[in-house]
Amino acid sequence: MTSSDPNAALPAAENLSERFVAWVRAAAPFIHAFRGKTFVLGFGGEVAAGQLAQKLAYDCNLLAALGVRLVLVHGARPQIEAELARRGLTPRYHNGLRVTDAAALECVKAAVAVTRIEVEALLSQGLPNTPMAGSFMRVTGGNFLTAKPVGVVDGIDYGFTGAVRRVIADEIVADLDQQNVVLMSSLGVSPAGEIFNMSMEAVAEAVAVALKAEKLIYLCDAPGLLDGDGALIEAITADDAEAMLKAGQGLTEDLDLYLPCAIRAVRKGVGRAHLIDRDKDGGLLLEFFTPLGVGTVLTRDPLFRLREATIEDVGALASVIAPMEADGTLVRRSRERLEEEIERFTVVEYDGVLVGCAALYPFIDERAAEMACVAVVPEHRRAGLGEMLLKRIEGRARAIGVERLFVLTTRTSDWFRERGFRQAPPDELPRQKREMYDVSRRSKVFMKSL
Repeated sequence: MTSSDPNAALPAAENLSERFVAWVRAAAPFIHAFRGKTFVLGFGGEVAAGQLAQKLAYDCNLLAALGVRLVLVHGARPQIEAELARRGLTPRYHNGLRVTDAAALECVKAAVAVTRIEVEALLSQGLPNTPMAGSFMRVTGGNFLTAKPVGVVDGIDYGFTGAVRRVIADEIVADLDQQNVVLMSSLGVSPAGEIFNMSMEAVAEAVAVALKAEKLIYLCDAPGLLDGDGALIEAITADDAEAMLKAGQGLTEDLDLYLPCAIRAVRKGVGRAHLIDRDKDGGLLLEFFTPLGVGTVLTRDPLFRLREATIEDVGALASVIAPMEADGTLVRRSRERLEEEIERFTVVEYDGVLVGCAALYPFIDERAAEMACVAVVPEHRRAGLGEMLLKRIEGRARAIGVERLFVLTTRTSDWFRERGFRQAPPDELPRQKREMYDVSRRSKVFMKSL
């Protein structure tokens, strides 16, 4: 049955508008954080020739427009394979690396040259009614790499297969300073003028390290790293990723090549390394401008960080607890009260963004303390942050001689029971807290001995 009311679709349209406005506002902190930062994006020839290549160009254009300094490193493996086949040559590999003789090098040069031109053409479009309308991306390149031969390994002469000898970072930075997008291929030249074929992932790694990039990104043939149950691992440290690599756990053809480069890069100073599904439309935007992202991020240290709150956190803290105040889970706190009590709060950050908090209110005369205002944003409630906050609050309480930790809750009784709290009558609360107890909220009291 259809409605004849022309305004019937208005609520749905308004809801869509509200979601759009909320997304833009939520993306604003990421836009501010990434402006002026260097991203190195590595992708294979499959991406350059794929159905989403044009949309990837759109997204790169948007990143550049938002002030991200972009270096793109493209590969050309399938194009090289096709050129070898066209010439009746058989590809040769050893330990995942192409063996490049003189005939194969000619195929490499032809395939890489064509692929680069096609990628540059995608980045240069400015047609009306496209995301690149009215814009012009200046795409530059040059002899920014010097190469050296891999040589003979395991008795195999790799011929014109090379490795990065040096990245001329100053020249790349000069181009980025001019608001150019730098496009690089996997070919390098030695000081003697010889041309060498290098792997895209190794070039991207070397460039990211030399530039001290904020992010090294690989577009790969998987959603990211997967755990034993096939679920996406959203964040992982270099040490844990290396353990997965050694165990051969959940690796695809691309991940086997890209993961070692990502691990080395973050250990050498690159801020983050990201593994994103090359077949995910808008993957770059979803990874960098939404709280959870869509791929796997590698870091040298854990991405979640606990610390004590400072006065600069008041605004973010108010935003985290506001939804739980609105639904009655938490007692409302004014901004002024948050400012006065900010030293009582412990906060947890995810990639520099405040995503959780808890407060400690001590009653020293009775060797008791209250854990209050426990809140975690919905996107991270399955990440164990409540457990982390509880342990931190318990540690703070013990440090000041507290023997009993208590909470007042209306909705999370089971969570506290599962963590060693027992339900207690309000009479067991410290005297001052008993006098403040709001009977109308009917909060349950839970106690834990420390």
